[in-house]
Amino acid sequence: MVCTMNLISTIIEPDADGTLHLPLPKAWQHQSIRVRAELEPVGASVEHGVAESMVNLKGFGCLRGKISLSPDFDEPLDDFKDYMA
Repeated sequence: MVCTMNLISTIIEPDADGTLHLPLPKAWQHQSIRVRAELEPVGASVEHGVAESMVNLKGFGCLRGKISLSPDFDEPLDDFKDYMA
């Protein structure tokens, strides 16, 4: 068995029913394929339903003020009382 991994990067337009069809090289067409996908909208797709706030989440500090911890975050947990001296 020969194991080769190739990276395919492509922009695919969804069909009317929302499915994507990935074109495969001829050598791969008659074998099982493992697919790992990272979906990312490109270009005009941002206007078609991707929240603008998601587009702006870039860079250090972009979530400042959006994440908070409860006031008792650093308090000891009751579950660990037996282990603490």
